[in-house]
Amino acid sequence: MSLIDKLITEIDNGLKFSTQNYQNQARDYPAKNIKEDNLTEIERSVSASLMRINHAGEVSAQGLYRGQALTARLEGTREKMDEAAQEELDHLAWCNKRLEELNEKPSIFNPVWYGLSFTMGAIAGIAGDKWSLGFVHETEEQVVRHLESHLDRIPNSDKKTAAILEQMAIDEAHHSEEALESGAAELPENIKKLMGGIAKVMTKTSYHF
Repeated sequence: MSLIDKLITEIDNGLKFSTQNYQNQARDYPAKNIKEDNLTEIERSVSASLMRINHAGEVSAQGLYRGQALTARLEGTREKMDEAAQEELDHLAWCNKRLEELNEKPSIFNPVWYGLSFTMGAIAGIAGDKWSLGFVHETEEQVVRHLESHLDRIPNSDKKTAAILEQMAIDEAHHSEEALESGAAELPENIKKLMGGIAKVMTKTSYHF
């Protein structure tokens, strides 16, 4: 497949992941056996807003990993990026399902987050595999901290959302560790701060829209 064909495919993927209600999952829904509690409207709104952020994060993860897989130099690195993207699809499906249960819609800015993340991932891949893996490691480290903060913020009665976030945090920590074991380079502090700044913009925007 030519580079142009690959780009066209990824544009199609971006539209699918960021605008459609993706439900395909390889693993069971973590909250499938948990009974829905009677959340107050305020509790529902808080959980829904936080899950909209997490959904936007999973859309971004697809963009990041697919951008890196497109430009990674080593076949082994491309395979790792593809594998991680597949696991993140479970997260995307889980977030979609929980948003539906909470009667909430995804962020209207998801196509923007996908495009930005895809571009950053592709650039990281061009820079070299150790930097691409370093980007994964730092991204997942930030995501784990972000998920842990959400676990502290969701209502105590919302056990379904908690179960989803707990499993996602386990998976993200595993991705981070895998990147280190595969030779990830430590990113410069200014890059880490830039990534954190972009994440804050996405978080604040997706919470409301």
